[in-house]
Amino acid sequence: MSRVLVGVKRVIDYAVKIRVKPDKSGVVTDGVKHSMNPFDEIAVEEAVRMKEKKLASEVIAVSCGPAQSQETLRTALAMGADRAIHVEISGPEYETLQPLHVAKILAKLSQDEKADLIIVGKQAIDDDSNQTAQMTAALLDWPQGTFASKIEKSDAGLTVTREIDGGLETVKTKMPAVISADLRLNEPRYATLPNIMKAKKKPMKKVSAKDLGVDLAARIKVISVEDPPVRQAGSIIPDVDTLVAKLKEGGHI
Repeated sequence: MSRVLVGVKRVIDYAVKIRVKPDKSGVVTDGVKHSMNPFDEIAVEEAVRMKEKKLASEVIAVSCGPAQSQETLRTALAMGADRAIHVEISGPEYETLQPLHVAKILAKLSQDEKADLIIVGKQAIDDDSNQTAQMTAALLDWPQGTFASKIEKSDAGLTVTREIDGGLETVKTKMPAVISADLRLNEPRYATLPNIMKAKKKPMKKVSAKDLGVDLAARIKVISVEDPPVRQAGSIIPDVDTLVAKLKEGGHI
């Protein structure tokens, strides 16, 4: 049976209206509701289901971020993860944390914990990078099954159904491997009150990026973050001739 490492990220809740900071250096996070990245919830659910099917021996949740990330890890524990690892990163280092840094951390932890499988959400809803799984697989030189909508155990490893632009693609990977969860992989369970209480007693280890030998120096500089342009109001036109004239005025034809 495999040991599964699951990456979970604390993000601004999907229902919150995003506001850009006045200096355009990022988005407002203070006093804003946060929750687990929805795609990471799917990753946790899949790992827990694998354990329930006796395909995994242990599920370890990992999160990189400030102290509040422990709340996200407790949610993962309440969903069924066995233990958690909090890689504490705060202040300026957290503001410039990038997928490459997280991939290096996951790669190192997978080696330390002797994990056979890493599952992460395909992307986070805050930065939409969609890079961590691919980079982690490259750093470890492990096979990868990204955008997974179905995962099945096979004799040699895993059979992964991937969601691609043209439809579905099925790939077979050997173990160990890296998987990224797509929206249709499963429906995550709600954490029940008894499990939330039990989660408080489950072990959570705290480490730093320095402990893991990972340099958090920024590779990319964010120049500006801006709101999308305001959509112009529509108008009702009386006939086709007026429509053609309007399109010509706007330079569309």
